[in-house]
Amino acid sequence: MAEIASMTGFADAAQAAEGATVSVELRSVNARFLEIALRIPEELRLAEGRVRERIGAALSRGKIECRVALSRDTAASGPRLDARALEQLSALSREVRAAMPDAPALGIGDVLRWPGIVDAGGVSGEALLEPLLATLDRALSGLRESRRREGAALAGALLERCDGIAAITLRLREAAPRILADLERRTQERLAQTLGAAISPSLLSREEIAERIRQEVTLLGLRADIAEELDRLGAHVAEVRRILAQGGGVGRRLDFLLQELNRESNTVASKASAIDMTQAAVELKLLIEQMREQVQNLE
Repeated sequence: MAEIASMTGFADAAQAAEGATVSVELRSVNARFLEIALRIPEELRLAEGRVRERIGAALSRGKIECRVALSRDTAASGPRLDARALEQLSALSREVRAAMPDAPALGIGDVLRWPGIVDAGGVSGEALLEPLLATLDRALSGLRESRRREGAALAGALLERCDGIAAITLRLREAAPRILADLERRTQERLAQTLGAAISPSLLSREEIAERIRQEVTLLGLRADIAEELDRLGAHVAEVRRILAQGGGVGRRLDFLLQELNRESNTVASKASAIDMTQAAVELKLLIEQMREQVQNLE
């Protein structure tokens, strides 16, 4: 069975190579699809496609921020000037001075900061490709483990709230006959007083008035009945539990079920005819909203 994973996690890894150290830091948060933001040194830019490919193969959803850093051992091979780049810069400077005689000359600091002038020395970017990918694999393994731990915690929280919803629906199911009986009694008394006082005996007999009252009370009872809503709530909760037990990528399926749970809780609230029904509906909506927030983080 595939484990449930959150889209939130963090991991890092580093590996020493000849003359340099490569480090990878991965952060992930929830997102509808897989989004990869990559920061990588220019010396390792050639590996960008391979890095994105490996992240995409390891993860299916989430906004992933990947930071690659390269630290060279300057003691092993110190920096030096790139003679070719320096010559090109000098030629460009002469052309600019010819076109703009009043332009200030480049200072030493300007020259040293010019891209490509200083060669850091040491191992090349191509030679660092395999160490980089090996470091990335270890960071991805750590990130997946971090996301699995978070996913297990979220699954436990969801199951607790499923238990809460089941307890509320059971409470409502047991109280429903009493609530409906009270509603029908109160409605019958009000209708009997209203119709008895407003309708002349010559228009409707007492039996006809009683029949009209019975029809109205029956219709009101049907509209206030929440048995079907409670059945659907129970079915949705059972499906949430089944999906969590199955594991794997559950986020989108649970998100759909939470929409259905919310719809049923809204219907229960709209049919509430007693204060305890209203309170139960509020409790249901609170639990479902808490579940919805948790599900947004699941892969």
